[in-house]
Parts: sequence; C-alpha cells; structure tokens
Amino acid sequence: MNELNPLDRIRELCEQRKWSYYQLSKASGIPYSTLNTMLNKENMPSLPTLQKLCQGFGISIVEFFEPDRNLQGLTKDQALCLSLFTSLSQEEQQLALAYLKGLSRTL
Repeated sequence: MNELNPLDRIRELCEQRKWSYYQLSKASGIPYSTLNTMLNKENMPSLPTLQKLCQGFGISIVEFFEPDRNLQGLTKDQALCLSLFTSLSQEEQQLALAYLKGLSRTL
C-alpha cells in the first residue's frame, strides 16, 4: 500500500493549480505564515487545518487522500475536463460552469 504524504499532496495540488502558498492561504482562510511554516518545517496539518485546505482547493477529504477515486468510470475526455476544471481558480470555475450551462441550453 502506498502511503500518501499530506504535505506532498498539498504541494501537488498547488502545483496543479499553479497556485502559490499565498493563493492557497487566501482560498483556505489559513494565515500564510502558518501554511508556510507547516510546509517548510514538514509539520503535518491537523484535521481542522486539512479540512480548511480541502475547502480552499474545492475538494473533499476523500478526494484529497484518494485523488484517482472519482476518475474511475470516466472516459479520457471526461477525466481531462475534470482535471482541467480543478486546476482553475474558483472564479474561473464559476465562469467555466456558466459557459457550459450556456452551451447545454443551445444544444
């Protein structure tokens, strides 16, 4: 069984979204100094901190620990769309959803 390191996963999610730790701190409501210290000193996040981080990323705790779980049963195109969507900022996600909703009404 492959153990997931929460700090590596946080770094991975930031990298996927092209977010700085400052952007993550703003999205999650965790002070930048707290986040920076946690990641640089390899301090594992508490569960409440992890929940705030997941909210900031727009994912569930399950998605945090099992990133491929929601991709099972999806086509390659669907998985790509989901991957691209999750790499967007919250504002960009809202714009993408509005665009898709507009497209679906015109079909």
